[in-house]
Amino acid sequence: MKKWPLFILFILTTSFLFAQKATVVNPVNDTVKAKWGKIKIVDGAAMISSNDIIENMALSKEYTVLINAIENAGLTETFKSKGPITVFAPTNRAFDKLPAGALDTLLKPGHKFDLNYLLTYHAIAGRLSVRDIERKINSNNGQATFTTIAGSRLTAKIDTNRNIVLIDENGGESVISKFDIQQSNGLLHIVNAVLVPKPRAI
Repeated sequence: MKKWPLFILFILTTSFLFAQKATVVNPVNDTVKAKWGKIKIVDGAAMISSNDIIENMALSKEYTVLINAIENAGLTETFKSKGPITVFAPTNRAFDKLPAGALDTLLKPGHKFDLNYLLTYHAIAGRLSVRDIERKINSNNGQATFTTIAGSRLTAKIDTNRNIVLIDENGGESVISKFDIQQSNGLLHIVNAVLVPKPRAI
């Protein structure tokens, strides 16, 4: 079976990042109600619960890299679909942690399938709140596993600061820094590092 050379290179070049400790970010601002739904201020943007995931992320300057990647991967309609879907959204700063050139390579037309795989690794079918994640962690001896839309697995644990930490298939860690942001088609959680799956055999 042949493995994807791009992902092998990508994983090798990002391995030095996996041991880094994530910095905790301030929680989401208070929720307020309006006639068109609940509003949460996230990274300076008013995200409205009646908007879909793409519409809300497009309101903030912090998710321009992710939105561009989703468009390049041909996934816009997936993240605008009825769902529900839970998305762990990396910020622009999360993408900045990747080695120079890694994202540029993934955005090239010849790597659309690779980019699609990486992005769908950040999504789970259904509405999965932090309370749901915590319950599963607590009922499974401190660690829970979830299957993503990509078909690969994410592991979750609670650290000593009571943060939920997602662990990718290579041991890389990403903290859920803002959570339970209601969308018309699911839930949005903000993470501070890009999660990388193992390459799939083809």
